[in-house]
Formats: sequence, C-alpha cells, structure tokens
Amino acid sequence: MSKLAKPVKGAPRAWQRMLSGRRLDLLDPSPLDVELEDIAHGLARVARWNGQTKGTHIFSVAQHVLLVEALARAKVPTLDARGRLAVLLHDSAEYVIGDMISPFKAVIGDSYKVVEHRLLAAIHLHFGLPAKLPDTLQAQIKAADRNAASLEATHLAGFAEAEARKFFGAPPKYSAAMERDYLTPWPASTAAKRFAERVEKLLRS
Repeated sequence: MSKLAKPVKGAPRAWQRMLSGRRLDLLDPSPLDVELEDIAHGLARVARWNGQTKGTHIFSVAQHVLLVEALARAKVPTLDARGRLAVLLHDSAEYVIGDMISPFKAVIGDSYKVVEHRLLAAIHLHFGLPAKLPDTLQAQIKAADRNAASLEATHLAGFAEAEARKFFGAPPKYSAAMERDYLTPWPASTAAKRFAERVEKLLRS
C-alpha cells in the first residue's frame, strides 16, 4: 500500500490534462484515462540523457524504447507479442513524469518510484498486460535497456567505450541496419508515429 495520501480540498493539483482531453490523476491513475496518442506524443518529446546528445533532434524516449524492443527481439527471438509490448512500454510512465537521469535518481532516492509504478500499472492494464510483470520478463527488459544505454552512450552521449562499459556493461552485438535505423535521432513527429504504429502492430498480433 502506498504511503502517498489522497489529495484534500485546497491541496496542489495532482493530475495532468492530456491533449486527448483525458485528465490523468498521478495519485490514482485509471487505465481508462490512458491513451496511446498521449503516450506517443509525450514520449516523443521527452529527451534521453537530459538532451545532451548529438544530432539536430533530441534522442527521445519513444525512440529509445523502440531500440530496446529491437535489441530484446534480437536477443530473445522467442519473446511473444505481449512480451515485446511490455518491453516497448517499459518507460511509458515517462510521458507523464519525464525521464530522470540516473545521477538525479541517486540524489533524490526512491520516492518517485511510487508514482512511476502506479502509472505503469495503469498503462499495463489499459493495454491488457498484468499490472506487475513476471520476474523473467523484467530481467529481459532490464538487460535490453542496459544494452540500449550502452549504445546510446557511445554513439550519442559522448561516452568513451571504456567509460560506457564501466556503467552499462559490455556492448551488445548489433547490425549496421540497427545502428542506421535506431541511433540517428528522429524528429518528434517521426518518433511518435513509429512508436504508436509499433504498439498497434503488437496489439494486433
């Protein structure tokens, strides 16, 4: 049970109005207030690495999760559509709370995770996934996420290979096509479109 209190009259606003018209309550998010268009729009405008990346455009969270899903598919070919969807949605709460870089998370501690976990649970339920994923799938997501961070660090964020290896482990094997397709930052409209299309494709699978 979360220790976050319910809002009282006169308390600061704890919900966000989305462009779809939905009003998402951060303290008690409902799956009914989750919309794919809002997630795609938001994630395509949230910058990875605090925006400290090479290129004309930001490297967005939407593009990042597509890279993570591509890496997970390459490493675990038996992963089914629901598992791939869970990988694709692993950072989806960031369409509301943004992407906090790891050094900042270390400073503020784990208090933000209560809100993040509530949002992610609502998102999972909206898309027909369990609120809490199986441990095996969580481990696969974490491994692919670290692999993506390793590639992003060296290709986009100015890390030397030895420095990236220290923080993110050994770099994954990847094809020239994957480098070309996922490691050149896209315009926000492209990132939103490709993210939404991939989610819709997995939902139809």
